[in-house]
Amino acid sequence: MTVLSLIAVTPRTATVLLAPSGAKYALPEPVGFILKSAAGGTVSSGRTERAVLQLNDLLPGTDYALSSALGNLAFRTRDCAGTVDTWDFGADPAAADNSALLQAAINAVPEGGTLLIPAGRFVTGPLFLHSSMTVHFTEGAELAAIGDWRDWPILTDRDGGGRVVGTWEGLPERSFAALINAIGCSDVTLTGGGIIDGGGDRGDWWSWPKETRRDARRPRTVFLAHCKDVVMTGLTIRNSPSWTVHPFHCRNLTAAALKIENPPDSPNTDGLNPESCMDTRLTGIHFSVGDDCIAVKAGKRNGACEDHLAPTKNLVISHCLMERGHGAVVLGSEMSGGITGVTIEHCRFVGTDRGLRIKTRRGRGGMVGNIAMNDVEMDRVATAFAANAFYFCDPDGKSDAVQSRDPAPVDETTPRIADIRLSNITASNVQLAAVALLGLPEAPFTAIRIDGMRVSFDPDARADVPLMACHVPACRHEGVLAQFAEVVGGITLAPEG
Repeated sequence: MTVLSLIAVTPRTATVLLAPSGAKYALPEPVGFILKSAAGGTVSSGRTERAVLQLNDLLPGTDYALSSALGNLAFRTRDCAGTVDTWDFGADPAAADNSALLQAAINAVPEGGTLLIPAGRFVTGPLFLHSSMTVHFTEGAELAAIGDWRDWPILTDRDGGGRVVGTWEGLPERSFAALINAIGCSDVTLTGGGIIDGGGDRGDWWSWPKETRRDARRPRTVFLAHCKDVVMTGLTIRNSPSWTVHPFHCRNLTAAALKIENPPDSPNTDGLNPESCMDTRLTGIHFSVGDDCIAVKAGKRNGACEDHLAPTKNLVISHCLMERGHGAVVLGSEMSGGITGVTIEHCRFVGTDRGLRIKTRRGRGGMVGNIAMNDVEMDRVATAFAANAFYFCDPDGKSDAVQSRDPAPVDETTPRIADIRLSNITASNVQLAAVALLGLPEAPFTAIRIDGMRVSFDPDARADVPLMACHVPACRHEGVLAQFAEVVGGITLAPEG
């Protein structure tokens, strides 16, 4: 691996990966850096403790040189075809609603241009981006969502061309628009040092998690549908009404140096959920949320029209920090289109219920396979690796048809899990089980390989169930629990604590 590499560059920012041996989200030790312009003057300098360095306040179309003890890197910022400042359209931090003014500013951004969000907290309703634009947040800039849903626009389940736009838990469904929406766009960038606040802590969003209002589901904070070539860097995204960042049927998405945070008791506020996406890179992101940190999806089979199903492929998650959350990296349970080619490396999970989690059930179909997790540290995780084919989601989830341990007929609705590889994993203070696997008797998990997994147990742990399925007993301090699963390799136990 190259020690110093460029993750993304925009007209006014650059995002750099520093990846010496031992780097996770944090570096083994702080590294000093100096950034100079082509003219030779020092632009900025400092020390970073993180593996991903965000450089803000740069000039468009300018050559820069970054030097550090880890090496040097030269890059050029992207050109900007014109800047639109929201001040010029009358946006006002004192205003109760800046929606119309901000949308007018967005519409005025030329192809290849930039919308500049200056310092200040701008209250707004949902905004809709267009192709070939950058939204740049200066330090201290914040877009804050209105908490009242009565006048929010709603995304229909399908647009006039039949394309799915409104979606909820893997199915086409009416949904409130997100605070930031990009639908059918290409070359879109969100970057800078500011904040996107979804307003979940205002209004009553969190009081009706599985219900509807105005016949619509809760919104995301950032919704990217049918987009390609998207970059998100440097921002803090918080207080989401439901899933925080939801890329849906997107291709070539890069997200790096983000902070995604929601209160621990906020319902279904997953951090970042790539659904039916291709070629996605998530690097150096700090998660602290009320549900799963990263939840990888691929749609849900419903027995009717299934043209919304598409695979998620080629996803790389690296140098991320996942704190709290129900799961650090979760695959499913909406996985009917298939999830393959996922790499998780150089990450740290702290206090999540599960580390790597795979969940599905009869009726979903699809494949989860070619999944590799390498060089990951976990601490105070209840179950380090959990895979469950009896996940009791949906109204019939606890029925005999779903939960019976007798073999069922195998058809296109039978989900399959195969080729899962864990290597160089350290899991400290595990509470329930290092590994808990429950496959289907008619379709056992195959080719599960564990190589170099070192585990210690939390001496204060209390017994609980490691998998959300019927007929699963509580446990504590278990090594490898496997039923209807082919496992090669095992774990190495370290002293407790």
